[in-house]
Amino acid sequence: MDTGFAAVAIFFAAIFTNNILLTNYLGMCSFLSVSREIKTSLGLGAAVIFVMASTSFLNYIVYHFVLIPLGLEALRFIVFIIVIAAFVQLVEMVIERVSETLYAALGIFLPLITVNCAILGVSLFMVIREYGMLQSFMYGLGSGIGWFLAIMAMAGIRQRLKKAQVPKGLEGAGITLVITGMMALAFMGFSGMISV
Repeated sequence: MDTGFAAVAIFFAAIFTNNILLTNYLGMCSFLSVSREIKTSLGLGAAVIFVMASTSFLNYIVYHFVLIPLGLEALRFIVFIIVIAAFVQLVEMVIERVSETLYAALGIFLPLITVNCAILGVSLFMVIREYGMLQSFMYGLGSGIGWFLAIMAMAGIRQRLKKAQVPKGLEGAGITLVITGMMALAFMGFSGMISV
C-alpha cells in the first residue's frame, strides 16, 4: 500500500473508526471533567490535538533514532512520558501567555494532559503497529481530532442538558456516562469503513 494513502487511511480511521476515546476508552478522566463547558472543551481539545500530533512525531524520532540504535527500547515508557511532560509544559506556558482566561478555566486539567493516557497510548500504538514517520504523525493528529470531536460533542450535549429534565438518579456523572456510551455506539457505526 502506498505510504501516503496509508497515512490518510490511518488519519481518518483514528478520527472515526478507531477513535482513541470512544473505542479504546483512553483519556476519559479529562473528557468527563472538562466537558461541562464548550469554551473549556474547545481549549483543552485544541491543546490535546497539538500535543498528541507533536508528541507522536517527537516520540517516533526518539524511539527510532535514539532508543533503537542504543538498544534501549525497554525504556520507551519512561522516555515517552518525559517527552510528553516537557511538551505539555511548553504548551502550558504558551496558553498562559496567550489567554489567561482559558488558562484559568482549564485549571489543573492543563498540566494533567501530561498523564492523559490517550496521549501515551498514541505513542505506544504507533510503536506496536510499526507505523512510519508520516503514519505516526497522521495517527497522532487524527487521534487528537477524534478526541476533540468527542469532547466538543459531549460539551454541546451537556450544555443542552442543563435545560432538560433529567431523572434524579441520572443527574451528573450518570447521564454523562450514558451519553458517552451512546456516542461510542454511534462511532461504532463507522466500523468496517476504514480500519488500521
